[in-house]
Amino acid sequence: MLSKIFRKTPLAWRQLMKEKTRLAVAVAGIAFADMLMFIQMGFEGALFDAAIQPHRNLQADLVLINPQFQTLFSVKSFSRERLYQTLAYDGVESVSPLYISTGQWRNPETRQDRAILVWGVDPAKSAFKFPEVQKNQYQIQQLYQVLFDQAGRPEYGAVGDIFKKTGKFQTELNSIGINVKGVFSNGASFAADGNVITSDSTFLRIFPERKADRIEVGLITLKPGVDAEKVRSQLTANLPNDVIVLTPEGFAQTEKAYWANGTGIGFIFNLGVGVGFIVGIVIVYQILYSDVSEHLPEYATLKAMGYTDSYLLIALLQEALLLAILGYLPAYILSFGLYQVTYAATMLPIVMKLERAISVFILTIIMCSVSGAIAMRKLRSADPADVF
Repeated sequence: MLSKIFRKTPLAWRQLMKEKTRLAVAVAGIAFADMLMFIQMGFEGALFDAAIQPHRNLQADLVLINPQFQTLFSVKSFSRERLYQTLAYDGVESVSPLYISTGQWRNPETRQDRAILVWGVDPAKSAFKFPEVQKNQYQIQQLYQVLFDQAGRPEYGAVGDIFKKTGKFQTELNSIGINVKGVFSNGASFAADGNVITSDSTFLRIFPERKADRIEVGLITLKPGVDAEKVRSQLTANLPNDVIVLTPEGFAQTEKAYWANGTGIGFIFNLGVGVGFIVGIVIVYQILYSDVSEHLPEYATLKAMGYTDSYLLIALLQEALLLAILGYLPAYILSFGLYQVTYAATMLPIVMKLERAISVFILTIIMCSVSGAIAMRKLRSADPADVF
């Protein structure tokens, strides 16, 4: 019955379209609130994705790390012997040590030094899934040869462009001359503005204070068909407690958990989303309240004509939902542009994700529904006795 009434009398839509200026202000306000939520969620997602991208690109089935390892920004080492002990377990095919430290990269044009994350790998074994690294890793077998992250901050210099044009690039890393023999794309993150991959031998010469038997990550490759979780459980149960065994994804989540929970970053971004949500509620409430207040006699007349409170309240809720949709659409479209501008300015991998789009849409629906529910109190006060 109600559906027939709504088709005959599209009250919610007509109420919105009657005051086009008010409608435009409402849509702009909701779009602003949604864009604020999109930006906050986008920044948070991009920063977390950038922070764990190297972890997810490790060429390994299992990863061995120090239990106190929380972030690449402050690495913790352990004995390389622990990694080689895993070769005694069934299912383990090969292992490879990984050294990590922060070095000083010199821009040869500006002569300015900038911190960069340096990865020392066994050049004879694949350590990363990056196609460019796997293709050119053999070129770092000689000393003082590196692969450079061309997706890092531009302050390192136009390394990627120069290398692609000339096939070479020379600079200094920790005041030691090195040659770029290839480029790959990882990008800036919390831990570092850029990355360099070199051989373990070169790494130990760039960082002479480091000891060869102390590594930051142990890469474990399993035999085909072996259950990784089963092997991980065996290693966890039998290895000393000075190391822990994780999957690459578990390793990535350790890094993400540090930035989300061990710092104020997660709280700040969630606070921004909350502020956007509250701003949207206030805007929609003001629009709906003003609409009801101006048309209170008309609502009272409709009651006198036989329209129930339920019908009028549902019509108001429909109005709120229409505002939610009308405000969400431009915010969704504009956020694509803002993401592109942000990527160009920060080099962070900020993209629109389906789950984020759905989350903001649901928040928008809740935001407008809450506003409609609050405004309903005013609608209930519409009394036919005020008219007749």
